[in-house]
Amino acid sequence: MVTVVFFYDIMRAEEKMLLERLRERASVEVVHTTSTPLRIGEPPIEADSALARGVSGTAAFYASVAAESWGLPVVNPSRGMAIARDKAWSQAVLAASGVPTPQGSIVVDARVIPEAAGLHGYPAVVKPVRGSWGRLVSIVRDEIEAHMVSEHRQFMASDAFKTNVVQEYIRKPDRDARLFCIDGRIAAAIYRIGGGFVATNIAQGARAEPLKPPAEMEEIAVKACTSLGLDVGGVDVIEDPERGYMVLEVNPSPEFKTTVRVTGVDVPGLIADLVVSKARR
Repeated sequence: MVTVVFFYDIMRAEEKMLLERLRERASVEVVHTTSTPLRIGEPPIEADSALARGVSGTAAFYASVAAESWGLPVVNPSRGMAIARDKAWSQAVLAASGVPTPQGSIVVDARVIPEAAGLHGYPAVVKPVRGSWGRLVSIVRDEIEAHMVSEHRQFMASDAFKTNVVQEYIRKPDRDARLFCIDGRIAAAIYRIGGGFVATNIAQGARAEPLKPPAEMEEIAVKACTSLGLDVGGVDVIEDPERGYMVLEVNPSPEFKTTVRVTGVDVPGLIADLVVSKARR
């Protein structure tokens, strides 16, 4: 029987579903990432593949790094995780791969935020290179607000919050799409509707509806996920009234309980199938 290492930091509904599906298909060794020393190059477990999950992108990333040092194929690979969790790096890779994204600039020093916002025009969006659930994503409507956000970010403790991406504001409908790409195909999709500017984020109060994505939306979502080097990704797509579909970002450890509920698609089962299929032989 295949043995899978399952890394996690917080046992959310998603992790519970994944663990159940994995145990239906394989022998599972569970590792709590944040309370366990992760040996480098010296596997403490005889296994065939690994799944690295985490509320903390840092925890999931280093779990993947450790597992790869043990010679295991991992969902997701560490390089893909590293790119996807950095909003500047990921947007740069997407743009270089021909995936449509909002125009943006990398601001290494928060003092430059007003200049970058002026470059892209007001209103503009300012987001730290690290973060999730829409936290610290700000819309600046004029130069005064840009300076206010700039001053706030300058005094933040982490360089990850001082370094930002400044993007053009897309006047999209009051919704966006979350598409789940698993092993190079779209397995399920939802619209996230309402919730205010940050939107369209379930954690910020949006509601979900099932979506049968058009072929063009599917195509750019798959291209986004594969260009970042991810086996599994939650791809966030918005609709520009003039330019069409654009990818905002790709989450390498996406939540899916709402998608399972509204679509009926067994997302954790499909992820488990992929992890078992990648088992080292």
